[in-house]
Amino acid sequence: MDISSIAATATSMAQQSTDNAVSTAVLTKALDMQSSAAMQLIAALPQPAQANLPAHLGQSVNTTA
Repeated sequence: MDISSIAATATSMAQQSTDNAVSTAVLTKALDMQSSAAMQLIAALPQPAQANLPAHLGQSVNTTA
């Protein structure tokens, strides 16, 4: 085998490894940003209004109706 082809293969493999590492880092950063945006949206939701109903309402289900 030619020495230059071995060097070219090694360089190509190193470049591919670097490309994979960069792609993984970009994906991780994008997922973190989406997670942060989702948490901000959830935090921005208003709290549900408390109904002023009697305490006995909603405690049982009529299954014979």
